[in-house]
Amino acid sequence: MKKWLCMIFVGILITSIAACSAGGGEEMASTEKPGIQEGKTAVTLSIQQPSAFYQTAEKKFEEKYPDIDLQIQITEDYEQYQKTTNTAILSEKGPDIFEVSGLPIDAYVRKNLLLNMEKFMEQDETLHKSDFQMNILDALKSHGSMYAMPFGFYLRAFVGDGDILQNASIDDKNWSWKEFEEISKKLGESAAERRYALANDPPDVLLQEMIVDKYTEFVDHTATKAKFDSPLFVAAMQQIKNMYDNKVITSEPADVGKQMFYSTVLRSPADFINGLYTFFANPQLLKKPEQTGGARIVLASQFAIQAKSSVQEEAWKFIVFMLSEEGQSLRERQGFSLLKSVNEKQLNDIQEQVKGGTYKLPDGKAPKVSDEAFTKFKQFIHTADNYTDADGKVISIVGEESIAFFSKQKTAEEVAKLIQNRVTTYLNE
Repeated sequence: MKKWLCMIFVGILITSIAACSAGGGEEMASTEKPGIQEGKTAVTLSIQQPSAFYQTAEKKFEEKYPDIDLQIQITEDYEQYQKTTNTAILSEKGPDIFEVSGLPIDAYVRKNLLLNMEKFMEQDETLHKSDFQMNILDALKSHGSMYAMPFGFYLRAFVGDGDILQNASIDDKNWSWKEFEEISKKLGESAAERRYALANDPPDVLLQEMIVDKYTEFVDHTATKAKFDSPLFVAAMQQIKNMYDNKVITSEPADVGKQMFYSTVLRSPADFINGLYTFFANPQLLKKPEQTGGARIVLASQFAIQAKSSVQEEAWKFIVFMLSEEGQSLRERQGFSLLKSVNEKQLNDIQEQVKGGTYKLPDGKAPKVSDEAFTKFKQFIHTADNYTDADGKVISIVGEESIAFFSKQKTAEEVAKLIQNRVTTYLNE
């Protein structure tokens, strides 16, 4: 089970960062605006993958706005979507609303190609900022405004075994990876049976996650500069290698409950129970070593409106619908809600089920969760504020080249130079 969950984690890591700017390519098919058809205004929505969620959203939206025909365009090939959409947007053509995951949002904003949703939100009397998880929306701003909107979000969490950590003095607001290693080594040696701090993932995967967490320290997309040949990056690689060499961390599989910490992505309020209490009877949410601010925000998708769209108002109505209680409550929608009330209700419902003993974990057991824990869950959502649009190509380069260091084929300095050269070349393409 643990190994399977690890595979999911790696997939989530790559999915959440596997985005690279695309340039050139063929013109996007079917992008001419149909205009008014049968008394309806056509609004095109371009997505990367077919989904029952968007089919349901289309149906509900058109029921509410019968004068609008929402036309969904799907390009199932990821690279083709990047090329055709990028070409269309740069030429001020293409869909009215489009998925921007993996596209150069910052470049579009600088060229005034995206609608500033911040202004629309302020003018829309049906929207009230106090209803939203503004900590999330504020973190996603580009150049001080909202140009791309998610319909849900995930959260990266670092979890420890509260039972084994109760006798440890951990200041997780300030600890370093070196302190993490020292604490873990002591706890592992004093435990009744040998336990690793982390398990399942090879060192290159842990390095990739570290770089995602600190992405802006190593990559400046605006200046097209990388800093992987810095002492900070070399030290990070060496620290990771030390933890594996000293057997504090292992890439080998570990059974549930046989490691002291793990990193995971929480996809919904239910994951505070299903994701945490499946591993530990007394899980403890912690800040990851060297983490600043709140939890890291992970997005599955974001949507933007073309600045030159002739149906901006109708396109904005779709965004507003997706932000409404009806849109945010659609069963097919994934992730935490952007509405505080929806997250609150789901957590309160789970809390009542846990108290009544009717809530069951995937293994059929009933978890014991205190009211204090639910308070912390809510705080975890409200304080999440870390978001970086990490480029998946950059992260892939880090993973590919670092293997040579972890396998002792090259020095840390040699690998750092290789990564620096490759990333610099990529950023300037």
